[in-house]
Amino acid sequence: MYHEQIETLSQTIIRALSADALHEALDRIALGLGFERFALSVEVGLGGPSGTSMLLHSYPPSWADVYIGFNLAHTDPVRRAGESSLSGFRWRDIEALIPMTPIERVTFETGRRHGMVDGFTVPRHLPGTVTGSCTFVTGADRPLPERMLAIADILGAIAIAQASRLSGWCRPAKKPRLTDRQRDCVLWAARGKTNWEIARILGISKETVIQHLKEARDRYDTSNRASLILYALFDGLISFSDVFRWRERL
Repeated sequence: MYHEQIETLSQTIIRALSADALHEALDRIALGLGFERFALSVEVGLGGPSGTSMLLHSYPPSWADVYIGFNLAHTDPVRRAGESSLSGFRWRDIEALIPMTPIERVTFETGRRHGMVDGFTVPRHLPGTVTGSCTFVTGADRPLPERMLAIADILGAIAIAQASRLSGWCRPAKKPRLTDRQRDCVLWAARGKTNWEIARILGISKETVIQHLKEARDRYDTSNRASLILYALFDGLISFSDVFRWRERL
């Protein structure tokens, strides 16, 4: 039964070839699963002039006006928790994912006063290219439909992928390439090592380390070490596990 339901609803999303059609599909799906509202947010690119975004929702106009008008995305704990979860999560579990700041608590409680009482958010991130989330929400008179959360998790991911395609996302054809030694230097820099320490670890001179990092910065068209590390993480040249796992062996 669940398999057939997922197949039918996923095809509804995939066949939505415009933002309006996707909005209509998600509105019907949210209500059909036992939720009251939905929100779909996708950002393609790194926020620069070439980036695009899509925001679809059926939130109350009063909350949407406050959220957008006061740019509450920057203090939204749901958005930040999405960066710490591999799958969909209940709003009640946010504090198990992140420590909520006082201003984030205010934002969260303000949403509750506007009828956004509980929700289930599906996050998806492809570092440096796509950031998105699909949220299904219930109000004060309706609990989360627990039996439908697994379906919501799958459909939310499909909706984010479809919104990404509609926003013009495609895999970058070309990314900067570093030599193995340049990557080694960037990785040890990300681990907090100085040029002198990197030289000792890799068995090369300090001057050679400096030159490798300079050439890596040039390839990424950046002038500082911190940005170089961020770009390398975004591009997948190094990963967070690369950066931190080595500490486990110390």
